[in-house]
Amino acid sequence: QLQLVESGGGLVQPGGSLTLSCLASGFTLDDYAIGWYRQAPGKGREGVLCINSNYDTTTFVNSVKDRFTISRDNAKNTVSLHMNRLKPEDTAVYYCATDFLDYCFRFGHRLDMEIWGNGTSVTVSS
Repeated sequence: QLQLVESGGGLVQPGGSLTLSCLASGFTLDDYAIGWYRQAPGKGREGVLCINSNYDTTTFVNSVKDRFTISRDNAKNTVSLHMNRLKPEDTAVYYCATDFLDYCFRFGHRLDMEIWGNGTSVTVSS
């Protein structure tokens, strides 16, 4: 069974940090772009960051630039989202996804991914 499983969410104070992990099972993610999305309460799902097989990254949300980074560890079949200087507006459920292609630009405007994880909740609050 092909799966993506997110972990690492939780409650954090403003200004804090969290690292989310996306573990692939049933396939190896070496050749594919993996993207992180988020969905804030009452809002639509948006692409946040993506990393392709060449370790090139794309950021789709201006408000996370210089605060969030994405990395991949193919040996662990994992993509991570490193979130720093968190703000209350970062509160959302965070999802990872792939469409089994290697084009990050697709994650900025498309939701028709082949596989989605179930999401991990991040709450930024004092």
